[in-house]
Amino acid sequence: MFKNILLPIDLEDGALSRQVLDVTLDQCRDPDARLYVLTVVPGFGMSIVSQYFPENYEEESIATAAARLEKFVADNIPSKIKTKVMVANGSIYEEILKAVKQTGCDLVVMGAHRPGLEEFLLGPNAAKVVRHAGCSVFVVRP
Repeated sequence: MFKNILLPIDLEDGALSRQVLDVTLDQCRDPDARLYVLTVVPGFGMSIVSQYFPENYEEESIATAAARLEKFVADNIPSKIKTKVMVANGSIYEEILKAVKQTGCDLVVMGAHRPGLEEFLLGPNAAKVVRHAGCSVFVVRP
């Protein structure tokens, strides 16, 4: 059984998030299990890009994501499960890998969109997490 489970959630994809959550809750059978629910607000990538956004845009985006994630957790995760909400900013797969190290997770449960040609060339986030996580990764497909 898994003790520390990381659940990266895409708040913009409600249907997939619900599927991933169902699988995750099934993995939280151990009464001592701890669930870390993470969402990642994508970063600007290059600093020159930030000049095209309003002042404090990044901070407001992070605060909005945190509020939405708190609501998602309150609405969908039973209170008996020990849960910690985490919001990161940057590259999705890099932030997930940082969270794996930070939390000492032994399982990541995440969704993956059906691969298209561009994802085979670029490499989807799920594939990068699977290759580099250092723990078990359960990938849920729609």
